[in-house]
Amino acid sequence: MNRRRVAITGLGLVSPYGGDLADFFTRLSAGESAIRYLLTDDQPRPLSIPFVSCPAFDPDAALGKPLASMMDRFAQLGMAAAFGAWDDAGLARQANGAARDSWGVSWGTALGGTLAYEKGYRELWQKGRERLSPLAVVLGMNNAANAHISIQLGLGGISMSHTVACASSAIAIGEAFRRVRSGEATIMLTGGSDVPQAYGVARAWEALRVMAPGNAETSPFACRPFGADRRGLVLGEGGAALVLEDWEHAVARGARIHGEMLGYGTSCDHSHLVRPEVEGQVRALKLTLADAGLTPADIDYINAHGTATAEGDPVEIGALKVVFGERAARLPVSATKSMHGHLLGAAGAIEAIATVLALREQHIPPTANLQDNLDPACAGVDHVTTGRCQTLRTALSNSFAFGGSNAVLAFRAVAP
Repeated sequence: MNRRRVAITGLGLVSPYGGDLADFFTRLSAGESAIRYLLTDDQPRPLSIPFVSCPAFDPDAALGKPLASMMDRFAQLGMAAAFGAWDDAGLARQANGAARDSWGVSWGTALGGTLAYEKGYRELWQKGRERLSPLAVVLGMNNAANAHISIQLGLGGISMSHTVACASSAIAIGEAFRRVRSGEATIMLTGGSDVPQAYGVARAWEALRVMAPGNAETSPFACRPFGADRRGLVLGEGGAALVLEDWEHAVARGARIHGEMLGYGTSCDHSHLVRPEVEGQVRALKLTLADAGLTPADIDYINAHGTATAEGDPVEIGALKVVFGERAARLPVSATKSMHGHLLGAAGAIEAIATVLALREQHIPPTANLQDNLDPACAGVDHVTTGRCQTLRTALSNSFAFGGSNAVLAFRAVAP
């Protein structure tokens, strides 16, 4: 098979910091937390949790009221991120007769339109209504985001959604990469979006006892991956998107290339729904290196899955030590979830963007809140605890999901 090179020509996100892409990476590199305290007026008991929201996001302003009204918030966030990536790639939103029949969308979401469904339950059971909006189905369906993206950008190729818990958008990106690399698609718009603050969703995560506690003062520091005092993950909403493009096509049209995607590997632990295993993650890491034509010695940085859960963090570090051997101790690793939270189905996408920007800017964002409290069970790699300028050639981004689904993405820096 003639494998084509895959350029990353567009990046877009709805930033929890409220600014643009450059502002997002500047704040991330400085170790600034976007985590705040969420207190709702829900009954019978309000939600009272650390959370990462996007308060500056106004869907009507970003998308126009007619389009925004056709979407649940997860699709609004996804569409806004997609528009941002598309514009960043220098591509026209209107096809204007250009052939886009092979261009497609591969999107990730763990939850889809849960807010739309929850609103329906409230209207039926609490307000006693007999009927729901005729838009309820199209608002709530998991493929709403990719469908709207395809329609708005005139993309006639594959339009698919992947729901694989926390690995959803990493797998969506990987599958998009394979289509461009094989020549099946010239351009793929890919990424993910999720909105986990539906009351039932947040309470379900609370019941798992894996969420970090916090109040108005402590919430910014609630997520502490790899720390001895870590208490769990922090949920967040968001949308993040990338444009993957055939390298020759990108060069021919004079596109700015942020980086190159080199490889993608997946595996399943096939052992437990919520308890991760070193062996499964090792397989995904090795498959990605092989797919990218890389060796462990080639990797200069890893954006870890790093959820700050008791079981997850040591298993991930254990897998890295198996794959990288003696070099693991010199391998820079950071978990940006410590600042932007866990976006569930959008986590892999926002972390892929953070990884690509780290390569482009030659600067590693840190794991926040990990200055002097490293858990000995997570020792054995070079934990980056403050932003670090460093020569970076290639990097990996890890996503490990409930259900035992593992996905790893490999990226390479390109000359400016």
